[in-house]
This record gives sequence, structure tokens and C-alpha cells, in this order.
Amino acid sequence: MTVHDVAPQLPEIAVLREHSRSIAVLEAVLSPEWENRYHSFDDHWSETESMASMRSGSGDEYSIVFSPVGAYVRGFDHESPMSPYMEDEPWPGVLDQVPDVFRPYVEEPAFSDEDGMPIVTACMWRELADDAWKTGAIDFPDEATDDLDGSGHLFQLLVDRSPEAFQRWAEDYYEVPVDLEAVRHVFSSRPLTEEVVRALNPKISLAHLAEDTAEIGYPRS
Repeated sequence: MTVHDVAPQLPEIAVLREHSRSIAVLEAVLSPEWENRYHSFDDHWSETESMASMRSGSGDEYSIVFSPVGAYVRGFDHESPMSPYMEDEPWPGVLDQVPDVFRPYVEEPAFSDEDGMPIVTACMWRELADDAWKTGAIDFPDEATDDLDGSGHLFQLLVDRSPEAFQRWAEDYYEVPVDLEAVRHVFSSRPLTEEVVRALNPKISLAHLAEDTAEIGYPRS
């Protein structure tokens, strides 16, 4: 699976934004310590932008910037044969066709290394007027793998957006039982309640999540 396979499976921008917020809230409940979380969401990344992000802890990551003009997705698989460190530049085609309205994100220091090189193996974007997500015209390397740019595992929870998919992933990652009904509650974007918090993590309360929900921009009861 590559970005060419993932892009047609992504929902419209507003749905992806809400889904990303829901994942971030669930992880805030499951993992009170921010540095141990896989997914996060900053509703105030700038005055006009919000950002969803993923950090695997082993070098893989993605960032999704939601802006007044649309959304920009950047993914990086550190073991991909398309890593920019293979040739000291991004793989041809990955960024070449990014529209001008999203070029600032291509050059964004937070998405680049200390030398200014974009850290990316997969990229997608969608302007508000677009009816689908777009990618570059990429000549993928001839490698014996079906996840050449990392999209298959980087964006797995954005492609399969079911509560069951998140439950399976979270139980594997955190090695604890995860209440499916609580996940469904949050995936429906309903206000976070004391009952839902306790069902997911009996060690904390809704009051413990005040800063997290404010940063994420998720409603509370």
C-alpha cells in the first residue's frame, strides 16, 4: 500500500479532523503522560491552523495540518527505501506537485531536519474545493515490499476508522483492555464524560484531562 492507495480511502477534511481529535482524546485518557502517546492533536498549532500528529517512538511519524485552505499530510517511514536520506533529498515526485498554498508546509522547520531537508516519504493534500485527496505522480522503487513509502502502517487508523480498529491497536500498543463502548462514544464526537474516562482508565478522572481537552479542542460534559 502506498499513498496512491491510501488517498482514495481518506474521508473529507472535516471528518478526518474530527477522527484525528477523537484518537488524540482516547490516547490522552489511556496515557496521562504525553511523551508515551502515539497520537496527538493541537487545535491551536497557530492562530489559523490545527495539527494532528503521530510519533511511533522508533522514528516513524506523520503530521496533518488543517488550515483555512485545506489540509496537508506528511508521513515518514524511517525504514522506507524512499527515505530522503538515501539520496539526500526527498524521493522524486513525492513533493514536486504540492500546490503553492501548501508549499510553506514542505519547507516547515518542524517537518525538516537540522539541514532543512524535508523528512518525508509520503505526502497527500486536499484543498477545500477539491473533491478528493491528491498525491504526486511517483515512480516507486522496485522493492520486494508492498509498503514502499510506509503508508500502509503510518495511516492505518486513518484508513480503517472503525472503533474496533482503534481498540485492537490500543490493546496491542498499551497492553491493557480497552472498552469498546467508550471508544464508540468518543468516535461519535460526543462530550467526554466521567463515566467514559473511568471506563477507559480508572486511575484518572475527567478533571485530570482539562489541559489535554483544551489543547485538543474536544468537548467535555
